[in-house]
Amino acid sequence: MDVEHLDAAVRWAIVFSGVFLWTGMLTGVWKYWQIRSTPQARAHYYVDIAHRSSLLYAPASLILAVLAYFSVFSAKVNLICVLINLVFFSFSILSYILHGFLKDTSNQFKKPHQLGAKMTLPSGLMSLAMFALIAGELGATGALLLGSGLKLLS
Repeated sequence: MDVEHLDAAVRWAIVFSGVFLWTGMLTGVWKYWQIRSTPQARAHYYVDIAHRSSLLYAPASLILAVLAYFSVFSAKVNLICVLINLVFFSFSILSYILHGFLKDTSNQFKKPHQLGAKMTLPSGLMSLAMFALIAGELGATGALLLGSGLKLLS
């Protein structure tokens, strides 16, 4: 199939699947380096989470590509649904990488919400971010699932 025939939603999801896979590989090198460099032979908690989440978001993005490909909804709706997921996936990975780099916490939800040695985030901001992530990812993925289900099961 020609790439020109793929909607933007499918193309974005495929490209970000590769970006997440590559990020997982890079954070895997970082994780390995920390394991080799520390007396406990362990990587920082959030380096490990960044590594694992990147590798899990890679196939998740391919699943989004397939759902968008088969969806009965418009190309614009599918693109919005895919981009919502990709933005939240990316934000999550970047926050894990930041906490791993700063080594500031082993639980980003522990109050006060630490960001580096001297900065804390407001509790309300963390709650707002999580509610947006939950609503965005579940809503957008649910729409893609409905759109593909209507086509494939009709």
